Amino acid sequence: MQQKLGTVLKSTGSRFGIMMDEGEVIDAVLRGKFRLEGNRSTNPVAVGDRVEIETINDDNTITKILPRRNHIKRKSINLSKESHILAANIDLVVIVITLIKPYTPIEFIDRILLNAEAYGIAPLLVFNKSDLYSDKEEEKYQEMNAIYTDIGYQCIKVSALEGDMVGLEKLLSRKISFFIGQSGVGKSTLINRLLPNLDLATKSLSDSYDTGKHTTTFAEMYPLNKDTFIIDSPGVKAFGILDLEKEEVGLYFPELKKRLPECKFYNCMHINEPKCAVKEAVESGYIAWTRYKSYVSIVQDFDEENQFRIPDHLK
Repeated sequence: MQQKLGTVLKSTGSRFGIMMDEGEVIDAVLRGKFRLEGNRSTNPVAVGDRVEIETINDDNTITKILPRRNHIKRKSINLSKESHILAANIDLVVIVITLIKPYTPIEFIDRILLNAEAYGIAPLLVFNKSDLYSDKEEEKYQEMNAIYTDIGYQCIKVSALEGDMVGLEKLLSRKISFFIGQSGVGKSTLINRLLPNLDLATKSLSDSYDTGKHTTTFAEMYPLNKDTFIIDSPGVKAFGILDLEKEEVGLYFPELKKRLPECKFYNCMHINEPKCAVKEAVESGYIAWTRYKSYVSIVQDFDEENQFRIPDHLK
């Protein structure tokens, strides 16, 4: 019997691809007890997890999940479970955004940024399909770039189709990067550019509805080199907020948190309260209206389903 450590590269529900610390990639199953004991997640083991493997007669079993330094998750569509862990032990959340075919809603971006802030993971906003930009899209990009750069987030503009990656590989170096975005934004095409030997499946958008087709079924981690990894994830259509109370939401909008001490009330929600420094900053243009609108939407949704969905006409 041997017990060694490895990292989960792929999970298909019942079987897992594990890259052992020695470099070998093996197939493993999960010990049954992890599926019991009141687990509130649809997937007790996630891509990026560090795990202990027990090998008996060439059969590999995950016997232990090491403590995570972070993770990112969303509400599960399975009502019997609370959450679905998208990935664990991440250094960078790469939000792939498109301003045309399809258009990525700003509230979708802001909800992912909120989760990244809450779980202590640095975000990178990648605006893909720049080759399709008209003057209108270029103006929108410059506007959004100014908003998010002012907050402290890094933005880059790329064209995966034309191979214009603008130093993206350098930004990913020596990190575990989790790529996320709605269907059709070109995550797999971007990763194909970074890792051309993988030849991930990619599909064109629906001509009728500019709808992104899912090309990734399960999250999967790929090595760019020995210390740089990329996690590709399925296209996301809904993204719920977990592990937060509505009173905490403003603490993960950096520009709102910065002005909280100036509000009249220490527990100001920045919606109906008088002498609110945040609302004054919005009215003065120091806080972007789009960001404040996202904040209000999230807070108001908290007592309801609390799960933002891509509008049908943008899917």
